[in-house]
Amino acid sequence: MAEEATPIAEFSRQLLRGGKRVRAQLCWWGREAVAGGALPGPVDVDAVVTVAAALEVFHAAALVHDDLIDSSDTRRGFPSAHRRFERLHVERGYAGDPASFGRGAAILLGDLLQSWSDDLLTDGIRLIAEERGEAVRTEFERMRLEVTAGQYLDLVEERAWPTVLEAEALPRAERVILYKSAKYSVEAPLVIGAGLGGGDATQIAALRAFGVPLGIAFQLRDDLLGVFGDPAVTGKPAGDDLVEGKRTVLIAHARSLLPVGSRRLLDELLGDPELTAEQVRMLQTTIRDSGAVDRVEATIADQVAAARAALVRAPFDLRAREALEALIGPLTERVS
Repeated sequence: MAEEATPIAEFSRQLLRGGKRVRAQLCWWGREAVAGGALPGPVDVDAVVTVAAALEVFHAAALVHDDLIDSSDTRRGFPSAHRRFERLHVERGYAGDPASFGRGAAILLGDLLQSWSDDLLTDGIRLIAEERGEAVRTEFERMRLEVTAGQYLDLVEERAWPTVLEAEALPRAERVILYKSAKYSVEAPLVIGAGLGGGDATQIAALRAFGVPLGIAFQLRDDLLGVFGDPAVTGKPAGDDLVEGKRTVLIAHARSLLPVGSRRLLDELLGDPELTAEQVRMLQTTIRDSGAVDRVEATIADQVAAARAALVRAPFDLRAREALEALIGPLTERVS
C-alpha cells in the first residue's frame, strides 16, 4: 500500500479495537443454541469466528457512515473517522477544504470496511456445508438491507417530523428502532449463528422471538444513554442525541406528554448544533419531568419480559438458554 494510504489501515484498526463485540457474541451463542450441546470442532470454530468478525467489521463500516450522516465529532471517546481525516488534512498541509476531504475519506473508509466484511463472510461460509452457507449469506444480506433502510428512516424522521401527525410519531419512531437496531444488532447475529450451526426452522423462529424484543430493549436503553449518559462512560458528549436532533421513542413520548409551550421549545432546540451545556441540561430536565423516561423504562421492562418468555419456550438445551439469559442484563442495563 502507498505510504499516503496508511491512515486508512491505521484508522480501521483503531475503530475495530473498541466496542463491546455484542454481535460477535450473539453470533456465537446463536450457533451454540442450535447445536444441542455438541462441542464445536476446529472448523466450526473457525467458521463462527470468521463470520462473527464479518459482523463486527460491517458494524464498524456502519458507524463510520452513521457518524458522517449525524456530523458526530466523537466515537468511543475518540474523534470520529471524518474528523480524524480532517485533522490529517490540516496536519499534512493539503490543499482545499479539510471538512470536504474528511467527508470523502470517511465515505471511502466505510465502503472499504464493508468490502472487507464481505470478504470475511465469504471466507467463513466456505468452511461449512453449501446449504448452510447459503442460509447464512441470505440472512447477512437481509441484515444489510434492513439496517440501511432503517438508517434512511432515521434520517427521514429527523427532517420530516413537522409533517407527521401526532398519532403517527411514536409508531414511526418504533419502526426506526426495529430496523435500524433491533433486528440488526440482536436478531440477525443470532440467526446468522444459528445458520452456521444448521439450525432448523423452529429453532430459528425461537431465536427471532427472543432477539427482536431484546433488540428493542437494547436500542431503547441506547436512546436513554444518548440523552442522559455520562460522557466519561459513553465516549459521546452529554445529550448528544439532543444536539443531533434524534426523533426517538423517548422524544415521541416527551412530545405527547408536554404542554404546548414546552413542546414548542423542545422542537425549537432539538437538533440545534449550537446547543449550550445549560440548554442541554434544561432539555434533559424537561424530558425527565414529562414522564417520558418512565414510559421508556416500562417498555424496556416489557420487552425484556417478552424475550425471557420466548427463551423459556425455546427448543434449546439448558446451557444455551442460560447463556442467552446471561446476555440480557448487559444488553439492557448497560451504562455505555
